[in-house]
Amino acid sequence: MFGKLFISLFVLLAFNHDLTDAQKKKETLLSEKVTQMMEWASKRSVIRMNGDKFRRFVKAPPRNYSVVIMFTALQPQRQCGVCRQADEEFQVLANSWRYSSAFTNKVFFASVDFDEGSDVFQMLNMNSAPTFLHFPSKGKPRRSDTYELQVRGFAAEQLARWVADRTDVQIRVIRPPNYAGPLLLGFLLAVIGGLAYLRRHNLEFLFNKNVWAFSALCFVLIMTSGQMWNHIRGPPYAHKNPSTGQVSYIHGSSQAQFVAETHIVLLFNAAVTTGIVLLCEAATSDIDIGKRKIMCVAGIGLVMLFFSCLLSIFRAKYHGYPYSFLIS
Repeated sequence: MFGKLFISLFVLLAFNHDLTDAQKKKETLLSEKVTQMMEWASKRSVIRMNGDKFRRFVKAPPRNYSVVIMFTALQPQRQCGVCRQADEEFQVLANSWRYSSAFTNKVFFASVDFDEGSDVFQMLNMNSAPTFLHFPSKGKPRRSDTYELQVRGFAAEQLARWVADRTDVQIRVIRPPNYAGPLLLGFLLAVIGGLAYLRRHNLEFLFNKNVWAFSALCFVLIMTSGQMWNHIRGPPYAHKNPSTGQVSYIHGSSQAQFVAETHIVLLFNAAVTTGIVLLCEAATSDIDIGKRKIMCVAGIGLVMLFFSCLLSIFRAKYHGYPYSFLIS
């Protein structure tokens, strides 16, 4: 009787001792990982990772910290201009967190380059860059832990909102001072002032309706092409698939756009507008009838061709739109 009780007590104590040792080892390993991550973060706001570091410090337990990783392809031979733009914004976000008074070991920022961690890309079945993923401190990444780059753009402010939503860590984005805007505005005002001074005895051009009409038309074309959306969202100029090398200038969704797309739409709108102006001039001008016919034909051609192009882009973005003209 006492022998069985003694054996049971011995087994229980041994099991508890093993659990205690395992817990201590786990805590020791976690402490070492956090210490190492903090050391790397103190040197670089964005920790560069390869396959081994990723598996050890991100995938393998234990881990009580979140990691936001940008998967990219920055090597010149990859020719990924978007990756460089996204990397600059990611660096701004990471620096804002690293040098803030609220910095803790709750969140770390890291990057994995395709040429340094291609095995990680294969592990995650990833075939495009740049891509932002959040690896939570507990559990596996969910669908919402993948940043919607094509919809939200890669501006640091947009990334900060996403990080706050996934980690409850609020990051105030602080950008380095940029004097290009004020200098450009000052130069423009100086040029305008200089021209006004040189023509101070003849300022009739300020009352020229064609000058104001052209200025207003340029402003309308810029706004209707989506430039303000680009300024707010900060989308990439275009998208290049690192696997196929194919470059996309038109976004396939109606919820997002590329910068190149707005430039294309602006040029098409300008061509349609030019065609309308030619038609109006052909109808109201007093010039030779032959020239008016040429203006009329050119105007009709511009309107038909470039309106067809605009309608084609609309069909490509709004899938299922039934109408087309000249170009399907």
